[in-house]
Amino acid sequence: MTKIPHVVILGGGFGGLSAANELRNSLSSSQIKITVIDKKDWFMVGFAKLWIINGTRTFENSIGSLNELQKKEIDFIKDEIMTINLENKNIETKSQNISFDFLIISMGAILAPQKISGLEENGFNLYDHNQLSEIHDRLGNMKSGKIAIVIMGMPYKCPPAPFEASLLIDSMLRKLGVRDSIQIDFYSPAPTTLPAAGTEVSKQILEIISSEKIIFHNLSKIKSVEHKKLIFENSEADFDLLLAVPPHIAPKVIYDSGLAKEPGFIPIDRDCKTPFENVFAVGDVTNLVVTENMAVPKAGIFAEGEGITVARNIISKIQSKEESILFDGKGGCFIESGRNTASVIEVDMFSNPQPSTNITEATADNLSKKLEFEKERLSKWL
Repeated sequence: MTKIPHVVILGGGFGGLSAANELRNSLSSSQIKITVIDKKDWFMVGFAKLWIINGTRTFENSIGSLNELQKKEIDFIKDEIMTINLENKNIETKSQNISFDFLIISMGAILAPQKISGLEENGFNLYDHNQLSEIHDRLGNMKSGKIAIVIMGMPYKCPPAPFEASLLIDSMLRKLGVRDSIQIDFYSPAPTTLPAAGTEVSKQILEIISSEKIIFHNLSKIKSVEHKKLIFENSEADFDLLLAVPPHIAPKVIYDSGLAKEPGFIPIDRDCKTPFENVFAVGDVTNLVVTENMAVPKAGIFAEGEGITVARNIISKIQSKEESILFDGKGGCFIESGRNTASVIEVDMFSNPQPSTNITEATADNLSKKLEFEKERLSKWL
């Protein structure tokens, strides 16, 4: 009897779920065994976090259960990954050992607030789902003062999200009637709002946030945080409420396995291969360089595209076909205005002679498309 190839997928996010579904939609359980491993048993489209902050959503209403994968004959294991043994093709979790024929690493980026002295004691992590309700409550009780939104490391997940957060917070404070007595400052270590999107789109995003009296401070590299005070390399600033995007790193097990060097990410090309046979990496855990100064942004839509690329190439290999495809680098991110409209930042990372980006007009239709995007992913993957 021929052995059924086993594809193990580390991580149940955009990259992992798109790959698992693409594999299962093409090959039956008698042709391929698929196992997804994640230490949490839920999936959330990242932008739903902003809706929890502004109070239009709850955490419970924004997640899908990874246990639903079983219905598609995709095994799901809720466990922590302790060791990735690439030579022996074996994954060690806290409770078991799992061998693989193909491995897709889609573990995402880890938030590392501990890397900034004083952050955890004096500020909130804008990307941590455990802190969203408290951020909402703090905003709801604020009558005056200064809010600081600070990007504390590059690259970070979903580049437009902090700008979107500033606009949604502006909208929330307007509805509460306190916006005029609250200053919103936005600090970034970058020279422009969205370097990966290019000069023109960065300028348009600056215009959008400036029109709502959100003050953008560029080239603000954080050193540490004190009580109600930000210490930058060349300046200091006061705040009453700090919402931070902390530095991002790869999971420790990635460094232990030698797939990446600290504090970086797994280097890949457009085929998403690692130097190890039948071992692939996709999404936020990777670094896919486009030009000398630019890499593919860490965003769900790109992880999804990479996951599908890898799945199709694994299918080709299992079916003994020669053809293989490359990740096309196309995608789009929504940016909500806080005025019941949204724009779409459209990206083609591998267009010639350089990456092309464009931002659409803010419309109510784009906001509907954003809701539909979330609904579609949850229903088709889980």
